[in-house]
Amino acid sequence: MTMDLSIIIVSYNSADFIIPCLTSVMSDDSCEKEVFVVDNRSTDGSVEVIRKRFPEISVIDNHVNRGFAAANNQVLGNCGGRYILFLNPDTETITGSLGRAVSFMDRHADIGLAGTRIINPDGSHQESVSYRYPGEKYAKHCLSGLKGKIACVLGASAIARTELIHAVGGFDEYFFLYGEDQDLALRIRRLGYEIGYVEEATVVHLGAQSERQTPLTTFWERKVWAEHRFYQKHYDARAIRRIMRADLTKALMRILTLRLVLLLIPSDQKSREKLIKYETIRRIIHEVRSKGNNRDPL
Repeated sequence: MTMDLSIIIVSYNSADFIIPCLTSVMSDDSCEKEVFVVDNRSTDGSVEVIRKRFPEISVIDNHVNRGFAAANNQVLGNCGGRYILFLNPDTETITGSLGRAVSFMDRHADIGLAGTRIINPDGSHQESVSYRYPGEKYAKHCLSGLKGKIACVLGASAIARTELIHAVGGFDEYFFLYGEDQDLALRIRRLGYEIGYVEEATVVHLGAQSERQTPLTTFWERKVWAEHRFYQKHYDARAIRRIMRADLTKALMRILTLRLVLLLIPSDQKSREKLIKYETIRRIIHEVRSKGNNRDPL
């Protein structure tokens, strides 16, 4: 008999926090489940620790960092659950949440993918639902006819119908780390399904743990290129031009303001970090305009 849930966790140097995640998942007996951990060439001994502590979990040890999208896709063919839960390693599930997520999907046949309730370690609410896609203000004509109000949910904890994930071909592997959850949600909606939210299923999320050692410039390069990949894939040329014009205008204004702030307060670290963000946006827009939209992910 087909089991309820296949859980996929993509790991990268997560030895410090993946054990509590797996402990919470394996101790939740509210549904029949299987767990896959796909490790993207960690150097912190993650694979050995997981295999020793959880021999019942299937661990895939990649020899290169394939990125979030490709790593999830690796095990789709092995998933025997009616649903797939995509889960970040820096999370902990609250007991019973897995079963509640499955029950929610069973009750809502019109929903293809749903995010769970996500909270911070201190119990405060963490925003995980978006009602707009990147640049949607300038591309509404490209997004007509979609069902439901939710645009996308945070990929840190999201449950989807297994047959539907296969139907859309899984994640788009062009997205290395960012943007893949927005892209997947939009493709699912274009097949006539809605995106949902499972308020009764709760996950604690530390957040941003996989990027702890990533230089800030690289972090923003990945995020901005992911947005442009999303624009290129889903919007027409007119919408993309309008988005880039608006983004460039905003970036130039913010760069000017932040440089003035730093002249007056050179030690203002937050302004310095924001300056890196907007200078990255400006540079990438100029690259896109001069070289076209084709670019491999970072």
